[in-house]
Amino acid sequence: MNAPFAPELARVEYQTEPSRYHHWTLSVDGEVATLAMNVDEDAGLRPGYKLKLNSYDLGVDIELHDALNRVRFEHPSVRTVVVTSLRERIFCSGANIFMLGVSPHAWKVNFCKFTNETRNGIEDSSRHSGLKFLAAVNGACAGGGYELALACDEILLVDDRSSSVSLPEVPLLGVLPGTGGLTRLTDKRHVRHDLADIFCTTTEGVRGKKAQDWRLVDAIAKPAVFAQAVRDRAAALAAQSDRPAGTAGVALTPLDRTIEADALRYPNVVVTIDRAARTATFTLKAPAAALPITVDAIVAAGAAWWPLAMARELDDAILSMRTNELEIGTWLLKTEGDAQAVLAADATLLAHRDHWFVRETIGLLRRTLSRLDVSSRTLFALIEPGSCFAGTFLELALAADRTYMLALPDEPARAPRLVATEVNFGLYPMATDQSRIARRFYEEAPALDAVRARAGEALDADAAHALGLVTAAPDDIDWADEVRIAIEERAAMSPDALTGLEANLRFNGPETMATRIFGRLTAWQNWIFQRPNAVGDKGALKLYGKGEKPQFDRNRV
Repeated sequence: MNAPFAPELARVEYQTEPSRYHHWTLSVDGEVATLAMNVDEDAGLRPGYKLKLNSYDLGVDIELHDALNRVRFEHPSVRTVVVTSLRERIFCSGANIFMLGVSPHAWKVNFCKFTNETRNGIEDSSRHSGLKFLAAVNGACAGGGYELALACDEILLVDDRSSSVSLPEVPLLGVLPGTGGLTRLTDKRHVRHDLADIFCTTTEGVRGKKAQDWRLVDAIAKPAVFAQAVRDRAAALAAQSDRPAGTAGVALTPLDRTIEADALRYPNVVVTIDRAARTATFTLKAPAAALPITVDAIVAAGAAWWPLAMARELDDAILSMRTNELEIGTWLLKTEGDAQAVLAADATLLAHRDHWFVRETIGLLRRTLSRLDVSSRTLFALIEPGSCFAGTFLELALAADRTYMLALPDEPARAPRLVATEVNFGLYPMATDQSRIARRFYEEAPALDAVRARAGEALDADAAHALGLVTAAPDDIDWADEVRIAIEERAAMSPDALTGLEANLRFNGPETMATRIFGRLTAWQNWIFQRPNAVGDKGALKLYGKGEKPQFDRNRV
C-alpha cells in the first residue's frame, strides 16, 4: 500500500476506447446513455494503492473523458446521460485517498485540474450542445463522487436510510474538495452558506429528505421505485434537448500519432522539445487540401474532417505535455500553411454551426482552447513567414501571454499576416464567458470596434501592432535576438511565481463559476497540498487509514 509513487515509470496515455476501459461501462438505449462506474481496484494508473469503494485516480477520469466524447460524437441521438454505479450501495467514494497520500505535489495538482476540466466539460455540453446529465446516486456518494454528481444537471438520490452525499475532505483529510464542490454548492445549487458550512465540516454526510431540503440533491426515491424514477427523470431531461433523433454518429478513430524522445507528431499538430532551453514548440498546420462544405460531405469525412482532427490532436498534445513534461515551462505557439484554408474551414463551421456534428466540433475546439488557457505554462505566440494566424488559429495568439510578429516592410510578399474574423468575437468563449479578444481589451468599445472595422483583412505586423493584437513587431534585424532574450529570461524565472503571475493576468475578466473553480479553488488547494497539516509526516492526508490522529500546526496563516 505504501510503495513509492513513481511518475517516471511510464508516460501517461490519454487515448483509450471502450474495449479498453477498466472502470466504466457505456451503454445506449435510444435517447438515454448510461455511464456506469465499476472501478477495478487493481487497475490503478500507478503502483502503491488500490482503488477500493469505487474511488478513482487519473486513469478512471481518462476513461470518463473518453466516454463523454464518444457520447458527443458517436451517439448524437442520446439526449440524456445517466451517471450511476454498478456497485451495490456505493456510488463513488471520490478520489482515492491513498493515491493522493503517496503522490508528489505536481501529480495531485494536475490530477485535480484534469478532473475539473472533465466536470466542466459536462456542464459545457449541457449548456451548448443540449446533452443533459442525471446523477443516479444509488449508494454512498462522497468527496469527488459527489462533485461528479454536482456537475450533472440533476441529482437523484436513493432514499434507503443509508445512502448519503458528503464532502468530508476538510475534517477527514485536511484538504479541500478538489473539483469544484465548494463552488457548485453555492453558485450552482444555491445551498445556504451556513448549511454548506455544516455539510463541509462533517464526515457522515446527509441523507434522504434532509439532503433534498438542503438542496444537496434534486429528488429522492425509495429503492423499490428508484429505477423507474431514474427513467422518468432521464426522459424529462431528454425532452429539454434538441439533439437529433435517429441519427448515425461519427466514430472517433484512433489518432495517428508518433511519439519520439523529443517530439509528438500528428498529421496536423507537431510538438518539438528543446530540453536545454526548456521549451516546446507547438506547430499547427492549416488544411492541406480543400475541405467539404456540405453537411453530408462533412459527416462523411468523419473524424478525418480537419477541424475535428486538429482539435483532437491539439487536445491530446496539451494533455500529454502537461502531464509528461513538467520541466518544459515555455510553449511556443506557431502555425503554418495557407490562411485562406483556415478561413474557409471557419466559414463552414459558422455556416453549419447548428448541425449537431459541427456543433460538437466547435465544442471540442472551445474546450481545447480553454484547456490551453488554464495550462500552467508560459505561452508565447511567434508569427513568422509561412504562418497562418487567422480566425480559429488567431485564438492561439490571443490566448498567449505574449505575441511576437515579424515585421518585414521591405518584403511585403514574404511578410506574415494575421486575420481577425467573426469566430474571434465569441465562437470560443473563455471561462470568463468572454471572447479572448474582448478579454484582451477589457471589452472597451474603441479597441474592439477598431479591430472589427478591419475584420477579414490580412494585417501585417505594423497594422496588427497598432491595433494592439500583438505584443511586439521586431524587424528581421532584431527578431532573433528579441525572441531569444524573451525566452531565456522567462526560463530563468521561478516556475511557481510564473504560474501565479500568468493565471492572474490571463483571467482579468468577470468572475464565473468556472473561473472560481480554476482560480480561487485551485490556488487554495495548491497551497493546502503543500502544507504539513495535510501532507506532512503527521498530516491528515498522510495518516489516513493508519489509525493515527493527525497533528496540526494550529497557527492560522
